Amino acid sequence: MTAETFRKEKTIDLRKKHIGPSCKVFFSHDPIKIVRAKGQYMYDENGERYLDCINNVAHVGHSHPMVVKAGAEQMELLNTNSRFLHDNLVQYAQRLQATLPEKLSVCYFVNSGSEANDLALRLAWEYTGHEDVITLDNAYHGHVSSLINISPYKFHQLANAEQSKSVHVAQSPDLYRGSYRQDHPDPATAYADDVNNLIQKAHEKGHKIAAFIAESLQSCGGQVIPPAGYFQKVAQHVHQAGGLFIADEVQVGFGRVGTHFWAFQLQGEDFVPDIVTMGKPIGNGHPMSCVVTTREVAEAFKNSGMEYFNTFGGNPVSCAIGLAVLDVIEKEDLQGNALRVGGYLTRLLEQQKEKHPLVGDIRGRGLFVGAELVRDRVKLTPATAEAQDIIYKLKEQHILLSADGPHRNVLKFKPPMCFSEEDADMVVEKIDLILTDIEKALGLQMPSTVHTENGSRKRNVSLAQFIQALQWGKKVFSQPPIVQVLSLKKMREACNFHHRYTSTMTDEMRKRNPENHIVGFFIYLFANYGGK
Repeated sequence: MTAETFRKEKTIDLRKKHIGPSCKVFFSHDPIKIVRAKGQYMYDENGERYLDCINNVAHVGHSHPMVVKAGAEQMELLNTNSRFLHDNLVQYAQRLQATLPEKLSVCYFVNSGSEANDLALRLAWEYTGHEDVITLDNAYHGHVSSLINISPYKFHQLANAEQSKSVHVAQSPDLYRGSYRQDHPDPATAYADDVNNLIQKAHEKGHKIAAFIAESLQSCGGQVIPPAGYFQKVAQHVHQAGGLFIADEVQVGFGRVGTHFWAFQLQGEDFVPDIVTMGKPIGNGHPMSCVVTTREVAEAFKNSGMEYFNTFGGNPVSCAIGLAVLDVIEKEDLQGNALRVGGYLTRLLEQQKEKHPLVGDIRGRGLFVGAELVRDRVKLTPATAEAQDIIYKLKEQHILLSADGPHRNVLKFKPPMCFSEEDADMVVEKIDLILTDIEKALGLQMPSTVHTENGSRKRNVSLAQFIQALQWGKKVFSQPPIVQVLSLKKMREACNFHHRYTSTMTDEMRKRNPENHIVGFFIYLFANYGGK
């Protein structure tokens, strides 16, 4: 028997009456009632089609026939718990492990990303005998109590909350607005040293570190891409302290980053976490998740004397669906599609950055991309209201996108993996038009030149030349001695003049990163002598 279908207004009224008020909906001013979905498209009660740029849960596409068939056929035969033997469980574990480094060989199947991360903490606590956890600022790892404590993204929203003494928050390795940015000579080491400092401070207070946990690419924190080598260096510090490294792949795993199946692999072949958690895309909308760890960690958990049992984790239907998802990823080359289309989308967005002053940064890997909007590219003032305006205007044009990050100013692209170049073209075209209207209303325009001044000599440098100067200066700076590139006379003349470029640098920036002064020096040199 088919359930009764209500008018949208009645659905809204019943939701307000029966569903917890803290359970939010997208587009709360005018929520969408979705009744079906296929591929990268969702349809409302009137049959209107929406392009889904939000849903990293429907990983291989909404209602994929191979996934639906696998689940339905297994449900028709049997669904039970993992205390009975069933081939689906071991076959799926075997297939998952084949995608991971060899030492990650033991699986625990659960039902959500929150369950997976909660179990990962239990494994770390049992293995190490320690209690403290290091997490990243703006991180989100789940909604259960143990995870709210290590999720600043949620924790900071709680009124009158006190941070647990066993939780230590490290800086997010944000190369755009963090303490160590793209012009820093070694941001990976600098951010890893921040973690090590937290470890040392914890030790001074008699605390011991059980685990460091991080999303392989930070999602709710604003699509943050950690610098290469960061995880390796953090793992060294954490292991020396007797702790474990937990990689949270709940949002970004299963080929989404394009070049690799798992996002932690972006850090290099020599980095292997002690525990990996996965969820969301694993079942293409079916509730399932997994924790994978080493034999040593699993044995320590067993030796605690407590059996681990999960009623629905690893049931035959879930495993059949999980196997089908892996089959579709391989058969339809969705990892390759993420690489191709994600790269195409990123290039389109980079063009918008060159065109629109509101677009401060474009970052991402594969089909996990963020566009950070700012009102001022020097002060990095978050364009929060403008981001929300864009989201609602896109919705009016039947495109579903969200904004996230600590300031809710990062447009998040994490669509189903069947997303196409045509989809990317349409989305970016609409964003371009919306940005143009918003910037016109704000009186914002992209500068065509950058003003440079040295004593009595002034000149305007084209924006393209200015960007080229930055690249040129960094290249020269990496090839000392500089006299190999410029004559001593030119160097002396440049040093005698005060160079400033007020549109790109503040005193605060100079103080935080002295290298900026050197880059400014090179901009002057290039503006006057580049190519001579």
